[in-house]
Amino acid sequence: MTDLRNLVNLAEIEAAGRAALDPVYVDYIAGAARDEITARANETAFARLQLLPRMLRGSHKRELAVNLLGSSASMPIIVSPTAFHKLLHPDGELATARAVAAADTIMIVAMAATVAVDQVAAAARAATGGRASLWFQLYIQPDPELTEILVRRASAAGCEALVVTVDSPTLGVNERNRRNGFNDLPNGLACENLRDLRDGETGHVRQIVMSPEISWTHIEWLRGITTLPILLKGLLHPEDIRTAVRLGVDGLVLSNHGGRQLDTVPSTIELLPEVAAATAGRIPIVLDGGIRRGTDVVKALALGASAVGIGRPVLWGLACGGEAGVRRVLELLREEYDHALTLCGGAGIRDLTADLVRGTPR
Repeated sequence: MTDLRNLVNLAEIEAAGRAALDPVYVDYIAGAARDEITARANETAFARLQLLPRMLRGSHKRELAVNLLGSSASMPIIVSPTAFHKLLHPDGELATARAVAAADTIMIVAMAATVAVDQVAAAARAATGGRASLWFQLYIQPDPELTEILVRRASAAGCEALVVTVDSPTLGVNERNRRNGFNDLPNGLACENLRDLRDGETGHVRQIVMSPEISWTHIEWLRGITTLPILLKGLLHPEDIRTAVRLGVDGLVLSNHGGRQLDTVPSTIELLPEVAAATAGRIPIVLDGGIRRGTDVVKALALGASAVGIGRPVLWGLACGGEAGVRRVLELLREEYDHALTLCGGAGIRDLTADLVRGTPR
C-alpha cells in the first residue's frame, strides 16, 4: 500500500500510479497520438516560461476560490473529463467524485465514464452532505435523439454545464494501444452513460460515435434544447474561437485532448494568449493540458485562463490510492498554487497579469 503522505509532488504520484497498474493500462493513460509530440509539448512548454514576481504588495491572505458560469470552486483547478476510471480502481468515478467534492472543486464527468452520471452525482453529494459541482462532457451524436437523452440525463443528475468535445471527428490513433491490442474494455466494464438510451432497451450499451458530420449547426441545435451553459472543448484556431463567441457559446476548454487526437498541434499554453485575445474577455477559458505544478497554474492564469483542468494526474492518483490518491493530487496542487501565488506577490487571480510571465513556450 502506497503511503500517500510520502508523495510530495505529482511526478511521484505518477510513478506510484505506474507501478500499481498493468503496463497496458499505463500505456493507455500515458500514451497519445502517433509520435506523442503534442503530449510532451504540453508539459515542456510550461518549463520554457519564467515567472517575474512582484514584491511588497502587502496581502496577508490569498483568495483562491472562483466562480465559473455559476459553478463555484475553492480553487481555479478543476478535473477534466477522462474515461474508464474503473480500469484503475474498483470504485472508478465514484472515488474520483468523492475526492473532487471533498476538495470543493468542479468535476467534468466523462461521457465514457464507467459509472453513470447519476451515480457519480450521488457519490459526490454524499461526500459533502449535499453539495457538489459537476459538469458533463458530451460528444454530440449524429442521432439527435440520443444526444437529447444524454443531455436530459446529465441535467437530471444535477450537472451545471455541458462540455462539448469538438476535436474528435474521428478517433485519434494511439500506437501504444495498437501495439498492446487494447481496443475494448474488459468484461464487466462499460460506458455506463450509454446504457439503455431508448425505451425498451435493457442492458444495451451503445458505442460513442465520432462523426465528421458534426458542425456549428449542431452546436446551435444543442443551444435550442437546453438552458445549461455550453462550453466547447478542443477549439484551437482563433477563427473558430471567434465563431464560438459570436454564436453565444458560454465558455471554452482550451484543450488539444492531451495530445491524443491530432499530433503536432501546439501546446495549449502556447496558444493561450492568442485565444484569450480572440475572446476579448467575453467568456471564461479553462486551460487543459500539461498542468503538473502550482507554477503552471499561475502561468496559465496570468496569460488569460480563468481556471485550469487536470486529467492524467487524477488518473495516476486514482491508480495508486483510489479516493485518497485523487485527494492527494488536488491537495498538492492547491498548496503549490497558493505558495506560487504568494511568492508572485498576489492575493488572487486579479493580481496574476501577463507581465509576470517571461519567455516563450515555443
